[in-house]
Amino acid sequence: MTSATTVNPEIPAEPKRKPRLAAIEYIRGISMMGVIAIHIGSQYIVNTAANIHLVALFEIFSRFCVPIFFFISAFGLFYNLDSKAPFNYPKFLKKRFKAVLIPYLVWSFFYLLHDGLFYHTGFPDLYRLGGLLLFGAAKYQLYFLVILLWFYLLMPLWIWWVKRIGPMGFAGLLAVQIGFDYWSSYSVAFNTFVYGLPDGSLLKPFLMYRLNYWVFHYLFIFMLGGWLATHMDAFYTFMKEKRTPITIVFWASLGSLLWYYYHLILKEGYTPLEAINTAHQLSPEGIFYTLGASIFFFTIFTYQKYPQWLNPMLHQLGRHSYFAYLVHPLFIGYIAYYLEKHGIIMTADIAIAMYVVVLAISVGAAALCRRIGTAIPLVNILTIGSFPRKRK
Repeated sequence: MTSATTVNPEIPAEPKRKPRLAAIEYIRGISMMGVIAIHIGSQYIVNTAANIHLVALFEIFSRFCVPIFFFISAFGLFYNLDSKAPFNYPKFLKKRFKAVLIPYLVWSFFYLLHDGLFYHTGFPDLYRLGGLLLFGAAKYQLYFLVILLWFYLLMPLWIWWVKRIGPMGFAGLLAVQIGFDYWSSYSVAFNTFVYGLPDGSLLKPFLMYRLNYWVFHYLFIFMLGGWLATHMDAFYTFMKEKRTPITIVFWASLGSLLWYYYHLILKEGYTPLEAINTAHQLSPEGIFYTLGASIFFFTIFTYQKYPQWLNPMLHQLGRHSYFAYLVHPLFIGYIAYYLEKHGIIMTADIAIAMYVVVLAISVGAAALCRRIGTAIPLVNILTIGSFPRKRK
């Protein structure tokens, strides 16, 4: 008789699950907070007397939040890859589509139905519906999931590339990234061509919505996250030994982006809205800020040189960030509608209060939905792509 702990040699052992990285979870939480700040800022900036410094806090300081999502997504993907086993592409896609594609479709249809009723715009016809789903335009935050899905579809390419790229290759990729993003964002000739296309042109929406699915806009930061995950020991040593330079680079990169923003307003005569649409994450200053912020926050949350009592809060923010990211436009819309209906101008105080309220309600709704999903698994499956674990 064999003991209960005997391993059947014919059945391959399950690979050990790697330990959870608190840094990824915590970065996910603060990134979600940054996304909400940007969207609150978009409401506040409508006020012609908006405080440019508060706009900078909402719209400039938070500019790292979307690109850093790609950084930690790639880091998590490559961190959990078994480098010794062949890459199982179908299994990978099945798992990732469960986590992203299902919630993307559910939330897209939810917002299309909700907004059609709430704003009396109706439900789009099949042709327009196809375009909205293809480009992630059913609601303004959903495009991120479309880009993420494209990154997943091309995962074999990224694995091949990460194995072969080195420091010089990254330097070249950074230079190409800056040039490509500058062309896509600021090329007068290209944008004149795009906007000059007839409205019925099939090509026009594919170019107009290029930021919603062209993965190359964020390729450098994604590849960097994947490469660092495959060189974790060297990365951890670098963070530990270079903590001070990393901090200096972070603040310097933020200062550069802020300088660009204030220069556009105070010297070039831009409105705050024009300034934030120019000094964004795809500008050269924005790319360096993303790079600085990604390494800085990973370092801070890895070695935790801050009060430890913050960790439970950071954990909850990270744990509920996905649902909060997906739901927060709903609460922004309701509050904005209430303010408009009652003729209340969004002052700085109201904007700050609105941010706190939207953040609290979004995270609270996420926690509540997660708890309901424990009893009714379908809720978590549909809203955040979380399936109950199979019992062994």
